[in-house]
Amino acid sequence: MAAEGLEAAGSSSCGGAGPERALGGGSEGGESGLDIGGPNQDLLPKPPSDSTGKQEDTKAVQGCNGVNTEASVSGLKDPYASEENCQYPASEEEHTAVATPVATEEASLSYPLEFEKYWKAAQENPHDFTAWTELLQYVEQENHIFAARKAFNAFFARYPYCYGYWKKYADMERRFDFSKETEEVFERGLQSIPLSMDLWIHYISYLQATLDMNLPESIQKIHSVFESAVAAAGMDFRSDKLWEMYVEWEKEQGDLKSITAIYDRVLSTPTQLYSHHWEKFKEHVMSNSLKDILSAEELLWLQSKITTEAVQKSVETEVEEVPPGEDLPPGVEVKPETGADVQVPRFSASYPNDADFDSYSELTSAVRGDLDQDKIRELVISIRQQVYTQNEAEVSKRWNFEEGIKRPYFHVKPLERAQLKNWRDYLDYEITNGSHERTIVLFERCVIACALYEEFWIKYTKYLENHTVAGARSVFQRACGYHLPRKPNIHLLWAAFEEKQGDLEEARRILKSYEESIPGLAMVRLRRVSLERRHGNLEAAEALLQEAIRDNEGMPLASFYAIKLARQVLKVQKNLIKARKVLMEALEKDPENAKLYTNLLEIEFSADVRQNEGNTMNCFERALSSGLPEETKIVFSQRRVEFLEDFGSSIHSLLTAYDEHQKFLKHQMTRKRAPENGCTDEPEDKKLRAEDSPGMVNSAVTTAGIPPLMGGDMSTNPAAAYNYSTWYQNYGVYGYQNPWNYSQYYSQS
Repeated sequence: MAAEGLEAAGSSSCGGAGPERALGGGSEGGESGLDIGGPNQDLLPKPPSDSTGKQEDTKAVQGCNGVNTEASVSGLKDPYASEENCQYPASEEEHTAVATPVATEEASLSYPLEFEKYWKAAQENPHDFTAWTELLQYVEQENHIFAARKAFNAFFARYPYCYGYWKKYADMERRFDFSKETEEVFERGLQSIPLSMDLWIHYISYLQATLDMNLPESIQKIHSVFESAVAAAGMDFRSDKLWEMYVEWEKEQGDLKSITAIYDRVLSTPTQLYSHHWEKFKEHVMSNSLKDILSAEELLWLQSKITTEAVQKSVETEVEEVPPGEDLPPGVEVKPETGADVQVPRFSASYPNDADFDSYSELTSAVRGDLDQDKIRELVISIRQQVYTQNEAEVSKRWNFEEGIKRPYFHVKPLERAQLKNWRDYLDYEITNGSHERTIVLFERCVIACALYEEFWIKYTKYLENHTVAGARSVFQRACGYHLPRKPNIHLLWAAFEEKQGDLEEARRILKSYEESIPGLAMVRLRRVSLERRHGNLEAAEALLQEAIRDNEGMPLASFYAIKLARQVLKVQKNLIKARKVLMEALEKDPENAKLYTNLLEIEFSADVRQNEGNTMNCFERALSSGLPEETKIVFSQRRVEFLEDFGSSIHSLLTAYDEHQKFLKHQMTRKRAPENGCTDEPEDKKLRAEDSPGMVNSAVTTAGIPPLMGGDMSTNPAAAYNYSTWYQNYGVYGYQNPWNYSQYYSQS
């Protein structure tokens, strides 16, 4: 990544920004044909072809990131690349055993004295980044290679984006002269974070220092790695160092044509030092022989273009200078025009021909011999000038966004709000105005710097879902398997994605695995239930709810699941008796849960009220005789009066319910007035006034926030007998409009 720098191992970051890197973003991926796919397809990027043809034998390597690089190593298999390892967070034991590059007999190895202390701290709290950095710092200080391998491999199973620690790991293997293992570490690191330009540079420098450059295969290998590097990280806004390194290496090899091809690619890539590359290219053209820097095809095309222009200019001049009455040059015809005496010369299709010249090749050879080399150079630069101008416009569009990226590398500390907003705006701009390739690259850069922010992974998957299913799946695997193993929303979205693709088993596996990892989340259990219900597995859905009730017995969550089960039994299975039984059993265990009574009433209301009046009234009686708070009982009392008024079959029951409701209201009013007056004893005349006042009960209750139902003087105001309007207006006070209220059980993360 362009702004990455290595901090001390004991710090809580994976890379730092040097002073020269105040501007620039994270690392970007391939320059051409960028695509994100699944574990079994080539994704990104393929190095652009150039005239040298040296990159033909590069081999695509699939990384866990869902991003391919064109790696020069054959037969490499990344431990993070397999779908089995990438799909879901491994257990603690699996995390520690992932991707050991060499076979080690750990059972028989002896580790440094305090290794177990640091190792245990990291394993007991694997989400404590500081514990991991202390462990890595310790193994480096002890210089114990086997302890280092164990620690680094376990660390990278959780934090694969820490490019600085990949460099430390490779350097440690190199200090022990483990050449094969060193290269494997580099390859694993580049597959985990293929957009890290600095890691590519470190790897190339290692190859240049260790390979025998007198061997042709060494030259070919470095060239292939350079191609992989610019394809994977060359679109980084701060990738200039990588491009310059590539140019310098080709210059050492004396391949000036390849340098021209490299400049052709970088001049069309928006980078911070785009103008510097332009000046270097012009210097390259002006200081070298044309036949050394241009391909044969381009040189012939330029010569032909200049030759044609020269011949046309010569003929035009000759035609203009023909004296009156003399013949025109061979091959020039006169096109007569009606009503005009002007003669316009026109080239015939056969000009020049063998009758005009001894041979056309003699003419072109003569012209070529006299060609001005400066004119060809000017033409070469002029053609690239158009590309440079277009690239300059693209740079200016993105410059402010790039300036806003202050931390392009991975870090466990939160990002500032301004940087998060900048990433959002930058992504929105690129999605709207950029190409698919640049959009993918920007997303990859973003999820490095914002790896712990769920919103960017979700945004990435939604974008990819419209382009490639395999690519979206790969991003889900990375996000849930490594960076966000404890975030529920993205796991639910992943399961929904797989269900939408028709892979029900995978959707079940995702939800079940996550629930086993983070137990107790109602939203995950309900998603499992709804998955089974949507596909007709009603028995499985009911079994999941029954299991949840048993697992949470004695807790409010058990009543919540009982309500969900009763609703499903009633609405889906159409079994009122079974639904009633579920809630009655729940009430026996949780008799003071108002939501259970409320939902039992809803179930009874759903039946034929004429045939089910007895069960409904029993529910009211159960609630009013329970240990519910007084305010809650008033709500049920109100509903009982309303039910009997609307659907009751006996006036005696209605009047009895009304009288009991008035007692509830008076009792509530008395309780409210005592604290207001500051004492429990009231003057006798005040009590009389309260009793004599026909509207006092209702006004007091209303003032206290409890809606009156049937209060008032019926003789003077008959409408007050059924004061429903007031009751409806104040019904929300009791929160009945949201009887389920299961948002309280959702984990807020």
